Amino acid sequence: MAGTVTVSLNGVTQGSGWSVNTTTGIITFAVPPTTGAVIRAGFEFDVPVRFDTDELPVTLDIERTGSIPTIPLIEVRR
Repeated sequence: MAGTVTVSLNGVTQGSGWSVNTTTGIITFAVPPTTGAVIRAGFEFDVPVRFDTDELPVTLDIERTGSIPTIPLIEVRR
């Protein structure tokens, strides 16, 4: 998702000095990183899904808290 991209060089988050093309995913640096620099990027993305079942089993614990062990989903391809 646009606006969620983060970039780090050698473990230090870079708040500026780079741009990203959200269509291609290519990150361009204003000044090239040094040779051997470790470049990492993170981002959020959306994948349309639907439930794979009509029921979700809920487990109630002694403390009356609930948990759902698995939620089966199927990716919706357009």
